[in-house]
Amino acid sequence: MSAPLSPRVFDSPGELGDTLAQEIADGIAEAGRDSRPYVLGCPGGRSPKPVYEALAALTAERGLDLRHVVIAMMDEYVVPAPAGGYQDVPHSAHNSCHRFAAQEIVAPLNAAARPGLGIPDRSVWFPDPADPAAYEERLAEAGGVDLFILASGASDGHIAFNPPGSPEDSRSRITVLADTTREDNLGTFPGFGSIDEVPRHGVTVGVRTIVAHSRRAVMVVHGRHKREAVRRLTAGTGYDPSWPATLVALCENPGLYVDRAAAGFGTAVGIGTAVAVAVEEDAV
Repeated sequence: MSAPLSPRVFDSPGELGDTLAQEIADGIAEAGRDSRPYVLGCPGGRSPKPVYEALAALTAERGLDLRHVVIAMMDEYVVPAPAGGYQDVPHSAHNSCHRFAAQEIVAPLNAAARPGLGIPDRSVWFPDPADPAAYEERLAEAGGVDLFILASGASDGHIAFNPPGSPEDSRSRITVLADTTREDNLGTFPGFGSIDEVPRHGVTVGVRTIVAHSRRAVMVVHGRHKREAVRRLTAGTGYDPSWPATLVALCENPGLYVDRAAAGFGTAVGIGTAVAVAVEEDAV
């Protein structure tokens, strides 16, 4: 068991993103001075976007060299392959995490970097649906993930594509997406016309993957729709499989960054005491 997480509360998603991006930029610069890779664990979706945007701004401001940065993505939608097993959805698809990584993470960072100092294509990693277990080896051989940015599903606490009920010892694998997760994805990818268009399977890092390979993990939660996530993340003292995002409590050097909307301004019924106290202190 671990102690309940005390959240750090920010006035806005932008302020949250700026703070975490500063830490990541410092880590990138330090790794560059040490001539070693900097592995950044990245989810797709809405929650981490303020961090990615702020990191691009800092890349330009500081003139960061990103050639040693590795982007370790967490998941991808998959569909049945003609020869059996599963394959990624087309990487050009609106809901492809490969597309998200290329357009929403790497392209802005490389545009902000000076010519020749961007992230190489070979340094954007994904679990392979043909051999998910190989991702475990790849992360281990890299020395682990310097910082894992994490996000919690609003309705069911899924993290990456780990559905409620995922065991603590789960590793990278093909999963069946929970219907609650698929409903959440309608908001993440507005190109879906209905839940029937959302794939039913994904390849994902596991709970143990994140816990075992991260040297620092920060859960980012913002928006009124994430108040239940904040309540669940601050209420427990360990991993609760009914809300997989609680795995952050097991990670080395964990952090929980929330905005005031997600915290409920310290007044919403059911919000944990730690959040109410943090909001009140932040207002002083």
